[in-house]
Amino acid sequence: MKDYDDAFLFVVGAEGGFTDDPNDRGNWDTGVIGEGNLKGTKYGISAMSYPHLDIANLTLGDAKAIYRNDYWHPLSCEYLSYPKALVMFDCAVNQGRRRAAKFAQAVSGAVIDGVIGSHSIHAIQSIDDDVFITKFLELREDHYRHLSTFNRYGKGWLNRLEHVRKEATYA
Repeated sequence: MKDYDDAFLFVVGAEGGFTDDPNDRGNWDTGVIGEGNLKGTKYGISAMSYPHLDIANLTLGDAKAIYRNDYWHPLSCEYLSYPKALVMFDCAVNQGRRRAAKFAQAVSGAVIDGVIGSHSIHAIQSIDDDVFITKFLELREDHYRHLSTFNRYGKGWLNRLEHVRKEATYA
């Protein structure tokens, strides 16, 4: 539970509080800029992913429960070292759970299907933490750099990766 608590504090710190940037599709309940309701993102919980939630009134406790149930457990982070769990968890919250799973599978040589099962867990556990972190964060950076919104948000994304690298490396 300590690993989850530490990872949650790190990720929620990176995500920050409430934002309703109209240029960020995640802030729209349809996931399409200018369509639907601009409900925003709070603690990394976006209107696009959770259109039924009252994002502005989301509590930190609500976010912690969502992260545990929808990101930490589905990625089986509880079976991994803290550094590996952190980089996967942070990616899942920021870039999507399936993408985080696929990156982890690619790095570890597991079958890339976007679902972390027992074979993926074993493959991820078998790779050195530092090698995993380096390769995983390289995949994240490459993905960011190919997004059409990189010019607008890229500096922040790359800063985030550096903070994740430092936290995971010195854990």
